[in-house]
Amino acid sequence: MLSRIHLLKTLHMGSRRQTSVPVIESFDLKPGRILARKYEVIQPLGGGWEGEVFLVREHPTDIERAVKLFYPHRNPRDRTANFYARKLHKLRHCPIAIQYHTRDLITYHNVPITLLVSEFVEGELLSDFLARQPGKRLTPFQALHLLYALATGIECIHAMKEYHGDLHTDNIIVQRYGLGFDLKLLDFYHWGTPRPENIYEDVVDLIRILYEAVGGQKQYRRQPQEIKDICRGLKRSLILEKFRSAGQLREHLENIAWQ
Repeated sequence: MLSRIHLLKTLHMGSRRQTSVPVIESFDLKPGRILARKYEVIQPLGGGWEGEVFLVREHPTDIERAVKLFYPHRNPRDRTANFYARKLHKLRHCPIAIQYHTRDLITYHNVPITLLVSEFVEGELLSDFLARQPGKRLTPFQALHLLYALATGIECIHAMKEYHGDLHTDNIIVQRYGLGFDLKLLDFYHWGTPRPENIYEDVVDLIRILYEAVGGQKQYRRQPQEIKDICRGLKRSLILEKFRSAGQLREHLENIAWQ
């Protein structure tokens, strides 16, 4: 809506010239709206700091896709959108990463908006999945299978010299579960060039997800030693003393001597 668009004036350092950046707080896209002459909006899928994601139907193929529209003030000179596109393309051989297709441009209330088109992943957010489990938690054995799927997926990303940077239960989609889990990751974060600290943060986040999956602080004392040996009281220094990479965590899980 027009009432949700205003102009943010920024003064460039070393220059008197001011530029006006449109600030869009929300995209008001109704079902049936056509984007870029070929994507029909079906419904919103979610939103975040950088923009919003919609389920669309591609014409004339009728294939369902996901499109992410970036708020222009969060995407100066298309840097954010280009980062996502390049990163997803680089990780296209990692099964846990969503497959990127293409980018396009639309005009929203006379403001140019970049959108990225990717595969539509059917499933459930891990946070919602956990919330509907008995006691809102997994059994220790289920939780270790979840962690194994995550560690294996993140290991592939780390092998590509990349990282996620913001792993939590609202950034993980559960596509299928049973003996194992099929997962997809959302919202890679951009902290700049990958550094060892980014890898370590992913590892700590993986173990924090395990901790939450088994019930968090209320249930931690009741957990078997196998869980406690991984969580290590959720103390970062102790975790990184034992696990310096997702690969080390995956190897540990493959060799657990279950009591």
